[in-house]
Amino acid sequence: MTSSAVVDKPPVRRVAIFGGTHGNELSGVFLVKHWQENGAEIQRTGMEVKPFLTNPRAVKMCTRYIDCDLNRVFDPDNLGRTEVEDIPYEVRRAQEINHIFGPKGSDDAYDLIFDLHNTTSNMGGTLILENSRDDFTIQMFHYIKSTLAPEHCPVLLIEHPSLKYATTRSVAKHPVGVEVGPQPQGVVRADTLDKMRKIVKHGLDFVQLFNEGKEFPPCTIEVFKIMEKVDYPRNKNDEVIAIIHPKLQDQDWQPLNNGDPLFLTLDGEVISYAGDCTVYPTFINEAAYYEKKQAFVKTVKMKLTAKQIRSSVLDQNT
Repeated sequence: MTSSAVVDKPPVRRVAIFGGTHGNELSGVFLVKHWQENGAEIQRTGMEVKPFLTNPRAVKMCTRYIDCDLNRVFDPDNLGRTEVEDIPYEVRRAQEINHIFGPKGSDDAYDLIFDLHNTTSNMGGTLILENSRDDFTIQMFHYIKSTLAPEHCPVLLIEHPSLKYATTRSVAKHPVGVEVGPQPQGVVRADTLDKMRKIVKHGLDFVQLFNEGKEFPPCTIEVFKIMEKVDYPRNKNDEVIAIIHPKLQDQDWQPLNNGDPLFLTLDGEVISYAGDCTVYPTFINEAAYYEKKQAFVKTVKMKLTAKQIRSSVLDQNT
């Protein structure tokens, strides 16, 4: 590999760690509050790392949100709303976050945001990627996955032509979702918190190495690309009439083939998957997604390759 193939990327100087985007997902809440009091663990030479509680009212109430889902309102319409009365709390909060860490899509936006989430699904320590062409973030995920090996660390790619998320972390140039489970809402488990803590540590270590001038050769990672959200079977009154089948429960990231059981009615009827290709379900039976009419999401496996990268400006402290 010749030096001409190296892609120079700007150094990453401003990093934020968000916790409490959903107020009942407590691993990130506990970690951010701890780091606000004692941040030595997350500080790295040559960059600012800011822990930030994104939805403090929801955290105080230990609920997912107050008026609407903060992790879905970082779109131009909501960020640009000007009316003062009757604006949902989370939309006002999104505008405040965009003012502090953005503006979204601008050169002034933070370089990197880790947004810390929990899921009730059996997803393990999952990294969420928003852009399949983001060489820097793909390289970081490769580093985190390699460092954690043999522990499984799946990558969920949420890039989709019609499923628009408008996430809190999308304010940054490089948004990183960290989704760790299973953990019940309103509960903090030591093992889940530790897994999240390690992911953040390795991510910050990668940024420091990058800023210090380390070149990262081309790499390839396996990702699970979101394809479709699947709802529960419902009756004419829009009520759920079947639950996740025991053979699907907790089988996040495992292959689902034509004829495999999906749902079970209370009368004992099995509803099976009818598809012409293998898919890999995740967010299976996520508690927060009942209101979103989502039993699980279907993903397909694919490979993403990142170019060789290095920092365009070496850290002056090295």
